[in-house]
Amino acid sequence: MRLQSSPELATVLGLITCVCVFHTTTAIDIPLEVEQLPTITAQSPSSLIAFPFDESFPMMCEAKGNPEPEFRWTKNGQEFDPSLDPRLMKEESSGTFVIPNNGNLTEYQGIYRCYASNKLGTAISKEIEFIVPHVPKFPKETLDPVVVEEGQPFTLKCNPPKGIPPLQIYWMTINLQHIEQDERVSMGLNGDLYFSHAVDKDSRRDYCCFAAFPRIRTIVQKTAMSVIVKTKKSDMSPESANAILERKPSLLTPSTARSETQLVKGEDLKLECIAEGFPTPQVTWVKMGHQLPIKAKVENHGKLLIVPRVEQEDSGKYMCKAKNGLGEAVHYFTLKVEEPPEWVIEPESQLSMIGSDVHIKCSASGTPQPTVTWRVNGELLQGAPAANRKVFDDTIVLHNAKASDSAVYQCEASNNHGTLLSNANIMIMNLSPMILTKEGEDYTAVEGKGVIMHCNVFSSPPSTITWSKDDSSESVEGPRHSIHDNGSLEIYTVEKEDTGQYTCLAKNTEGSSAIDAMLYVKDPTRIVVAQEDLQILIGTTARLSCLAEYDKSFSNDFELLWEKDDMKIALNNTENSRYFVEEGILQIINVSHRDQGVYTCVAQTPVDRDTASALLMVLDVPDAPEYLVLSEHKSKSVKLKWIPGDDHNSSTTEFIIEYEESQWEPANWKELLRVPGNHNSAVLKLHGHVDYRFRVSGLNAVGRGLPSRPTERYKTPPAAPDKNPQNIKIEGHLPHEMDINWEPLLPIEHNGPGLEYKVSYRRQDVEEDWKEHMVKRHSFVVKNTPTFVPYEIKIQARNHQGWGPEPKIVTGYSGEDFPSAAPDNVAVEVMNSSVVKVSWTRVHKDKLHGHLGGYRINWWRLRSLAASKKSHGEKHTLTFPGDQSHATVPGLKPFSEYSLIVMTFNGRGNGPGSPPLSFKTPEGVPEKNPVFRVTEVQKHTVSLVWAPPLEPNGILTGYLLEYQLINDTEEVGPLQTVDINNPNTTKWNLRDLEPVSKYKFYLRSCTTVGCGPVVSEECTTTLETSEGLWKISEALNTSKTFHIIDGLDPGTEYTVRLIPNSWVDNSSIFEDVITTEFTGLASIHGGISTKGWFIGLMCAIALLTLIVLIACFVNRNKGGKYSVKEKEDLHPDVESQGMNDDTFCEYSDSDEKPLKGSQHSLSREIKAGDSGDSLVDYGEEDVQFNEDGSFIGEYAGRKEKRVSAEIKATIQTPA
Repeated sequence: MRLQSSPELATVLGLITCVCVFHTTTAIDIPLEVEQLPTITAQSPSSLIAFPFDESFPMMCEAKGNPEPEFRWTKNGQEFDPSLDPRLMKEESSGTFVIPNNGNLTEYQGIYRCYASNKLGTAISKEIEFIVPHVPKFPKETLDPVVVEEGQPFTLKCNPPKGIPPLQIYWMTINLQHIEQDERVSMGLNGDLYFSHAVDKDSRRDYCCFAAFPRIRTIVQKTAMSVIVKTKKSDMSPESANAILERKPSLLTPSTARSETQLVKGEDLKLECIAEGFPTPQVTWVKMGHQLPIKAKVENHGKLLIVPRVEQEDSGKYMCKAKNGLGEAVHYFTLKVEEPPEWVIEPESQLSMIGSDVHIKCSASGTPQPTVTWRVNGELLQGAPAANRKVFDDTIVLHNAKASDSAVYQCEASNNHGTLLSNANIMIMNLSPMILTKEGEDYTAVEGKGVIMHCNVFSSPPSTITWSKDDSSESVEGPRHSIHDNGSLEIYTVEKEDTGQYTCLAKNTEGSSAIDAMLYVKDPTRIVVAQEDLQILIGTTARLSCLAEYDKSFSNDFELLWEKDDMKIALNNTENSRYFVEEGILQIINVSHRDQGVYTCVAQTPVDRDTASALLMVLDVPDAPEYLVLSEHKSKSVKLKWIPGDDHNSSTTEFIIEYEESQWEPANWKELLRVPGNHNSAVLKLHGHVDYRFRVSGLNAVGRGLPSRPTERYKTPPAAPDKNPQNIKIEGHLPHEMDINWEPLLPIEHNGPGLEYKVSYRRQDVEEDWKEHMVKRHSFVVKNTPTFVPYEIKIQARNHQGWGPEPKIVTGYSGEDFPSAAPDNVAVEVMNSSVVKVSWTRVHKDKLHGHLGGYRINWWRLRSLAASKKSHGEKHTLTFPGDQSHATVPGLKPFSEYSLIVMTFNGRGNGPGSPPLSFKTPEGVPEKNPVFRVTEVQKHTVSLVWAPPLEPNGILTGYLLEYQLINDTEEVGPLQTVDINNPNTTKWNLRDLEPVSKYKFYLRSCTTVGCGPVVSEECTTTLETSEGLWKISEALNTSKTFHIIDGLDPGTEYTVRLIPNSWVDNSSIFEDVITTEFTGLASIHGGISTKGWFIGLMCAIALLTLIVLIACFVNRNKGGKYSVKEKEDLHPDVESQGMNDDTFCEYSDSDEKPLKGSQHSLSREIKAGDSGDSLVDYGEEDVQFNEDGSFIGEYAGRKEKRVSAEIKATIQTPA
């Protein structure tokens, strides 16, 4: 702190000023650093009761001042020193002493007052009365019985002892049974028990009055009293015996005609009028000239009027009136409401300059008017005279006050309802500014928020306070700045530029003082990503997001907290914890109902915070409904009510009512009814003779909740069936029978014992009477019926209680038979190469012999028109339900001959088929070629080979071969086309190609209709042409499985091909590359192959193989084909119609096996996939080799066909 006494400083700095003025009437708070008068800070209440169950009783008196005050006490106006009594416990630096509850406390009873003094003056406490209550007791006395004539009034006196209020009085018997009170018998406010007239039952010996003092936890009992009621003499006439003489009312209390009541404002007014008379009088209340206060209430059977918390306006006259048929009695109450003292002007502590005039005011109000007493430093004003002090009514004036006039003035206002005391510290001094705020305080503010920098100053006279920034002579000013009366500087909307050092200067006539403070402005803390309200299913994981921005200087002090319903969530990260926070996301594991609430994300730094809240709603199935009640019980219905359970934030859409019965399926709950979710009752339709109980469950968007607890059981009486069987089915499995089946009534639908069914039937097409049969099962067979004639049927239920309702008549037909006629005029219209339209004439209904099921078309392929040989292909069937006369058959093979039949069918089965009708489909485009290979690639030439399509779908006219250059660039070369008009061509050599270039080749087979789908192949031409000359062997017989090639050079690479003699362009069937061994190894193998025994062995094996093949061919020619009867083609049963299969030894894939054997003998270790056009490759392409123009069949179908082998050698240099 910097103290500057130079008064010239004010002329140097032109600053904004704030004058803190202390008027002579202004309350003050002087810092303890300054000398000051004592001030009482704590004291005991004005009444301190020594309850016997308390351990001790503190007599409290605390005060502050400078110098520190000293304490003394008075008791009953006399000096009292607690330190002289060893039983009392005294506290250091305090005026408080404690009276222990360990002996006779009566000696401490009295009125105490505390005095706190230092050299400047004395402050006093209010008077404190220490009350030692005695234990209240009823006097021991012998009470004579109360003898009263029947019909006369009497009173039982209680006279309770005095004690600490409140007092509670009860009238009971010795057995602690309350005496019954009514209009005749009642207790008064004084505790007496009043009887308006005596009756015989009032006679008893144990009337006891109990007085309870709850504050001292004491109940005392008065000696029991006896009452004897004398009844009328028995010698009186029966009319007058036991008769009570009627009389007009009179008041038992109050006993006078008028009374006056005084109350203190805020107390409760209680007025009572208890009257005697017969009949018992009725009491009414009025306020004279006014209506009774709205807050007034009448109790004790009209005898007690209570006005709680009376005010001045409740003053006035009240009247009670007791009235019966013979007269009335009245009493007038005058109420005066008085008030304890209340301050009108309470004297206040003041700080004044030397030489000023000081005014001390004190006035109080009350009823009666309080008496005001002045004291100074605890002494009466008269005992401490002062020349410059004068008293004017309610004001003390100190003229030209001096420092020695500093004192504590006490003003005490009293009336008979209480006392008020106020201490006013009057300080007269001159003091230079004393800045109580610490020097060099650091303040941190948030941009956009406010900040207050303190400068707490005490001085006399008041100081002028100014603020400046960064040692600048310029004042801090502007609409964002304000200097408060206590000297603090407030900046309302802080900006970054406000950062800096601020100086507070305080100055008065006695001197000046200044302090510095530093202000730092930080970026605000803001939540940038806040969680929105969230609905989450119970048992799942809730994720609440929160992302905040804050000043980076608070990196170590920033906190992101979560609160639930304003309570901080403890994140202990233990295994049992369900709360986890990771990267600002609060995860709540296994959400339960108690997790529902408002979640608040709190982002805080030491200087500011930001919050964002979201409501988490937990969704769950509805709770089980409660309090199910059955009402409106009837023979076949009952009303069910319930209270819905909590829907857990998802509205209940439906209530599901289930039932369980104890006879047929006990403990099996079944659904009975569904009602909307806004209903809580339903009328349930029931069956007879069932012992029901019910339960209800709720359904919402989450799912179905648990069911309620079941109701009590409700059993309905037996009744006749209220429904007949449903879903009656009439079927005819045999031509002369009719099967009747129905869905039987459920056991619960029997409505009583003895259920059976009456089956009635008659023909519909002729007039005849109903035939009836009683059955207990749910089916019946009518025998000897005509085939497929209509019947009328009805089924009625019956039990021991009677018949069910009149049944509905249903119509059915007797048993069906197979149709007896085939469709006529079958015709075929060819739509295109694969679709035909078939039409026919419908079969007459008389020939159907049953319900028309529809029509079936069976068709099969006889042959391809490209082949001369017929074969019965696989049979196909299409079914067309209903009454049709034409249909479309799709999926046919082009360029084929087909045969078809048409038949009708009913429920019994198929009718006869129509005569077979043959038709032919026109040509189509061929299928794609199954094989397309590149067989030889040179620098400028490429050889291609392919196989014809498996299904040419017509007569092949040739092939369309296209190719183009497709080097690895975006541009491709022009498409070149080669028309091959010879359908037998399966190989082609392309010349004049670019070397080391990539080409793509496209091939399509063609008929006169067009070309089929394309197949493609790619290859890259070579850089150089390979050397070598082809050598061709002699023709080989197809029965050979191997061929030996002699005269090869050792260590040389050869290309071996197997080609047919008739192939154009020498296209190969098989091609592979082999390498001969060097001389040493070759001589060994060559020697064996030239031995005679080896050659003979090989010839014998070849001869045996030829014999086996000849035997197979002979066997085939002998067997021929199995014929297929035309009758089988015409068979009406679809399941029994088969195909005409070829015989076992007809041409098959076994014809190619010698070629495959040759392949194995030539290739040795060569894999099947190494050659581009081997037979194995063709097989992998699923090539079918059959007799209608396929690839191998063209050249291997005849026994005389021969093949040749050619070899091309390439010189290999030995390593």
